[in-house]
Amino acid sequence: MSIRATNQADVIPLRPVPTAAPGQGGAPPGEPLWRDLVGEVLRRERKAQGRTLKEMSEASRISLAYLSEVERGRKEASSEVLTAAARALGLTLADVLALAGERLVSLTAARSRTGAPGAAGGHRSARTALPARRTGPAGPMGGVLLAA
Repeated sequence: MSIRATNQADVIPLRPVPTAAPGQGGAPPGEPLWRDLVGEVLRRERKAQGRTLKEMSEASRISLAYLSEVERGRKEASSEVLTAAARALGLTLADVLALAGERLVSLTAARSRTGAPGAAGGHRSARTALPARRTGPAGPMGGVLLAA
């Protein structure tokens, strides 16, 4: 065996390569990645405000290229970056995380209804275990009271 062959490592992809495009009879999608959900929330909120990626980049002081990758779920953003992006949208970090959490719950509930692998078959939806969403001046989560 040559030195070249012994120095080659097996590469395990972080994301499995899809066997078919979604909706074309391929395997059901796996558990959603948090970075995809957060990116989806940021993009949805930005577009709802009619803002461009460039405007948000300038307001958040995050490079346009990096912000684009965060929105597409290609980068796992730090809490500092997510806070800056949220503030640029007039939201808090808690708002962004709550919206991403709601999306995760809805995707999980949809998977359990369709019987997708990994779904909580026979268990009640996680949505029923959450308190009702409150809206108000404090944002989507409303006032949150923490007790020690």
